[in-house]
Amino acid sequence: MRLTILGGGGFRVPLVYQALLGDRGEGRITSVVLYDTDRGRLGAIGAVLRQQAAKYSDAPAVTETTDLDEALRGADFVFSAIRVGGLEGRTVDERVALDLGVLGQETVGAGGIAYALRTLPVAVGIAQRIAELAPEAWVINFTNPAGMVTEAMIPYLGDRVIGICDSPSGLGRRAALALGLDASTVFYDYAGLNHLGWLRGLQSGGVDRLPELLADSTALGAFEEGRLFGVEWLRSLGSIPNEYLHYYYFARETLAAVQAVEQTRGTFLLEQQSAFYAETARRPDDALELWQKTRAERESTYMVESRAVADAGERDERDMSAGGYEQVALSLMRAIAHNERASLILNVRNRGTLRHLDDDAVVEVPCTVDANGARPVTVSQFTDHQAGLVCAVKAVERSTIEAATTGSRAAAVRAFAWHPLIDSVTAAHQLLDGYADRLPELAPFRR
Repeated sequence: MRLTILGGGGFRVPLVYQALLGDRGEGRITSVVLYDTDRGRLGAIGAVLRQQAAKYSDAPAVTETTDLDEALRGADFVFSAIRVGGLEGRTVDERVALDLGVLGQETVGAGGIAYALRTLPVAVGIAQRIAELAPEAWVINFTNPAGMVTEAMIPYLGDRVIGICDSPSGLGRRAALALGLDASTVFYDYAGLNHLGWLRGLQSGGVDRLPELLADSTALGAFEEGRLFGVEWLRSLGSIPNEYLHYYYFARETLAAVQAVEQTRGTFLLEQQSAFYAETARRPDDALELWQKTRAERESTYMVESRAVADAGERDERDMSAGGYEQVALSLMRAIAHNERASLILNVRNRGTLRHLDDDAVVEVPCTVDANGARPVTVSQFTDHQAGLVCAVKAVERSTIEAATTGSRAAAVRAFAWHPLIDSVTAAHQLLDGYADRLPELAPFRR
């Protein structure tokens, strides 16, 4: 089995390879192709992977290429994990928004729209090449904003493209463990869009245990989301939101916290990862050690502003060691390749699952996965509050896709203006102009 990773020079690629090294099942991945447009980053990550493989006699073979067509031919699975504009682009996404008094997080609000506007044309082009060169391949989309990118690729790849994120499964696992449940046996009634969903039920032994969790102040306050949102607010909601909803529920406080720090998250990561790649070029024999040290620092500072607002303290060590999106991806691959039935929360077409959205809207819901792909299962319907927020953001997503694929400035302005975290049409114009002035990919949107 051959796996191609697009964005193969990305910092998190070794997490995927480590998961593959731990897979001892029959028919596992035996060949990994790393594709990237940056040969220096590609070489650094290749060095990390070779050192990861040193203890394994049967590690998947790794090859590196800057030729997209070469990378795609013969692929059984394609992981799309690209970052158009790099971390330099992310710093612009954040700074332009913050200078206008708007949150610039990379997938939420103005920053997410700017990121999508430059990413979607590239993602669509990749989808077209996959359809041409590897039509039987299954595409697993890691590229953010994951739901929006997946929806834009579907016209070319159909249901063979599936978006993934580890946030919902991580939330479900933490909630189950807070009640002492075996997380692997619990059904998570979760629904929404990528980075915009709620856990509405914890089904264990035919009983919904979520009410019990919401009633238990000690258990509820013992994990990340309980500390992040507060026990009282979670009880008021009657559900547990994805951690990214902190940007909506505590928008003023989070914006103030981000504005108060000396550097944005994007600037921190740019400096940190630039140092990693430069040091790895000088000390290739220490590539794995350098990567591990950098990763530990990266993970410990994740969503640090939101945790500071909530006085949530340090991240739980169990969250950082339990495995993230790479484990979701491995489970998804095995289920498809070997017809091993699995239940995973994924980004797929709605197909009537949530009545407030049309069938083709990409949603993030529990799915049954086997050799035929992923099919959404029945979940509870949205409350009015949840439906209102999801429908508003879905309209933003679709206007962003329209703008990115047609070049329409009007559609781009609508996307910014309609977003719940942007409160002004004037600000929408200013945001688009600011991004168009500083991001070469968005120059066509200039007035």
